[in-house]
Amino acid sequence: MKNNFVFEPDLATKQIYISCEFNAPIEKVWKAFTEPDLIEKWLAPKPWRAETKIMDFTVGGIWLYAMVGPESQKHWTHVEFTAIEIGSVISSTNMFSDEDGNTGAGAPKSYTNTKFSSIDGNKTKVDVVKTFTDEATVKMFVEMGFKEGTIMGYNQLNELLASQ
Repeated sequence: MKNNFVFEPDLATKQIYISCEFNAPIEKVWKAFTEPDLIEKWLAPKPWRAETKIMDFTVGGIWLYAMVGPESQKHWTHVEFTAIEIGSVISSTNMFSDEDGNTGAGAPKSYTNTKFSSIDGNKTKVDVVKTFTDEATVKMFVEMGFKEGTIMGYNQLNELLASQ
């Protein structure tokens, strides 16, 4: 991964910090993070794909999506948007769920804060802080290949941005 990619898990703070620069203006990167038809083109590491069932991109709204595997297996995630500053910040609460958005009691939960910054005129820096409720969930994300999946997704996002 190029573009100054950083992935730093920190068990003491129960966080994962991710940063990456994209060779596209902030408006294009913002759209790629907020419009379901664009998100679905880059989010899932191949051969997986993302599939949105519900997207209500408003504070208090939800995004219900699945990571769909090559054998049609689906892993659902329920995202509730807690803060949105158009063009600069998205904050959310995230939990694994079923296809109807129901989350199990005690299911791992994370809080994600994503900041978009314009750099060097036509580039965008994206900084993500994922905060978890416990160290075990941070370890689980690291061990399940979250870094590698993020790299693959961001590489696909770079390709998408270059093709627009």
